[in-house]
Amino acid sequence: MVDSSSAAPKPKLLIVDDDHELCSMLAEYLGPEGFNTETVGSGPAALARLGHGPVDLVVLDVMLPELSGFEVLRRIRALNRVPVIMLTARGEEVDRVVGLEMGADDYLAKPFSPRELVARVRAVLRRVAGDGQAVNGIVQAGPLSIDLRARKAEVNEQDLELTSAELRILELLVRANSKTVTRDDLMTQALGRRLLPTDRSLDTHVSNLRRKLLKVTDRVTVQSVRGTGYALVLTSARTGSGAAAAETGEV
Repeated sequence: MVDSSSAAPKPKLLIVDDDHELCSMLAEYLGPEGFNTETVGSGPAALARLGHGPVDLVVLDVMLPELSGFEVLRRIRALNRVPVIMLTARGEEVDRVVGLEMGADDYLAKPFSPRELVARVRAVLRRVAGDGQAVNGIVQAGPLSIDLRARKAEVNEQDLELTSAELRILELLVRANSKTVTRDDLMTQALGRRLLPTDRSLDTHVSNLRRKLLKVTDRVTVQSVRGTGYALVLTSARTGSGAAAAETGEV
């Protein structure tokens, strides 16, 4: 007989959406998939719930009463780094880009299948947990240090405050040792899905990563390798044409 008390706890999901039928349907579907779910119908209710205890992931609709999903995300990010998947209207690319730029880990356009949501949730939770390689170690590149156990990246002891997606992308680039990592590989290994022609989420995450690096150092940048992917580049200083290349992120 298996001792159920020793089983790993189910991940706890907070679903924030004012569509009560959708919330009920998702809660009913996600339970048998191995998740504990809580649902709230507004931004203030979501923030209040998060203030009473941690959850493993938030599924957050953009269109909410009282506070928009973007404002809720902004307030969440001011407090912690809990993974967030945004639900956006189909075709509203600007919502997806804004959400990712504000720190969302992923997005899903409505209408969607619960099966797709489960896949996205599991991919984000895997990123947060790490890939199981050298989880007690430190990965370094120049002044950049990634603590794989704490899931934190620092430059000269300054926290970059990365989302789980940004951290995973940076880790893959550091492990590549200045070699180019293809867009396909970054998409599948960092974001957990295939690269599609219309999906710009990887570019948005990389843009956020560049911006956060630039705030604390001029020695580490992520450069685009045209037609291929991205590479982590270490420099002594950005001067002349090197500065222009670092700012545009292209080589």
